[in-house]
Amino acid sequence: MTRGPDAPRRWRHLARPRDRGPAGPGAGGPPGAHEPAPPEEAAPSGVTVRSAPPGGAPPEGTGSWRAGLSLEQLRRTGAGGGGRPAEPPVRALRLVTLILAVGLAYYGAGRLGLLRQVVVEGAVVTPLWLPSGVALAALFAFGPRIAPGITLGMLAVTSTISPVSTFSVVMAVGNTLAPLLSWYLLRLAGFRPSLERLRDGLALVFLGALGGMTVSAAVGTGTLLATGEIPWTHVWPVWAAWWAGDALGVLVVVPVLVVLIRPRLPRDVLGWVELTGLFAVTAAFTLVAIYSPLDLLFLVFPLLVWAALRFELTGSAPAALIVSVLAVTAAARQEGPFAGRTMGEVMLNLQAFNVSVALTGLLLSSLVTERRHVRERIEDACRELAEVVDTLAPSASRPRTREAEGSREAGTRREEGGRGGGGRPGAGWGAG
Repeated sequence: MTRGPDAPRRWRHLARPRDRGPAGPGAGGPPGAHEPAPPEEAAPSGVTVRSAPPGGAPPEGTGSWRAGLSLEQLRRTGAGGGGRPAEPPVRALRLVTLILAVGLAYYGAGRLGLLRQVVVEGAVVTPLWLPSGVALAALFAFGPRIAPGITLGMLAVTSTISPVSTFSVVMAVGNTLAPLLSWYLLRLAGFRPSLERLRDGLALVFLGALGGMTVSAAVGTGTLLATGEIPWTHVWPVWAAWWAGDALGVLVVVPVLVVLIRPRLPRDVLGWVELTGLFAVTAAFTLVAIYSPLDLLFLVFPLLVWAALRFELTGSAPAALIVSVLAVTAAARQEGPFAGRTMGEVMLNLQAFNVSVALTGLLLSSLVTERRHVRERIEDACRELAEVVDTLAPSASRPRTREAEGSREAGTRREEGGRGGGGRPGAGWGAG
């Protein structure tokens, strides 16, 4: 075995010749027996150095503990064809399965998005493109290796509208590059998919949604322009509608998927009742605001604030999804506040409203969650500090601790007596 240039100095004795010096302590033993045998450890090349057995006998007939090789180590190196079973086929099969699963999820979300379409300057666009959020979430879950699944899913969606052609392939590539760019920008910004920090919410809005989705809008609009479906004068309205629909898909779908993967559910029945009632009231108020002869869409924002303050992302993400879907449905039918307007005005009002809804729920819930984590860290630090004080000065801290506990118990009894035996205040689940 040769020592590499960066090998530690302690492996140099493996290449030394056997000791042939004058007789000394342990001269009658095997070469090198006068040195203390180090514990068994693996050399950089995978060779195992074994300790000298009792009596100085060389291990397994090798002549010295310095050269003791394990048969298991030789098998692991693959010598003689006795290595571990080949893993590349298993990994390839797993990767293919993930790609197909992502493609199927993208196709299902695309079919849902196509249920509500609008015609902007002669081009058919979707005001809420759900697959963009599915693609970005899949990239954070499995990495960029599943990007072919996004392309396959987009090709499957476009094949239901028109035959597959070169332009549809280009459009599928554009819809793949957009979430890849969003994923890369969010990784550079240190984004955490849990959305537990305010900076994560801001990064998802400005980098993941508004930034990365410009690619898909540019490629899609350029494809329509190249095929002659839209003239040059209609490029900007079509691009804006395409970009807003893809960005809204990221803002609405990604938080909902985070809630489904890492739910923070209520701990008691009252919390579940409040959460369910919140969603029902949000849907009812949204319908009333949309179909009322008055412009009452602003009524949904107090409900979003309530959802974020009480249930954080668990409440705000589904509430924002409910409001956005109902607003898109009314805009596609040109009903309520969207009636009597041109499609360009409808898309502008719709996207401004939906982006405001998503921003309110996402950013406020991230802020509340971050504040809760800071409070928990402060409480943990205070608890650890109290334990350190008890360890260093037990005689001085115990009387104070007992006195403090007695005063707290007395205060609790007085408070319960004043309430007439009622329960603990603030026992319901929430962000506090």
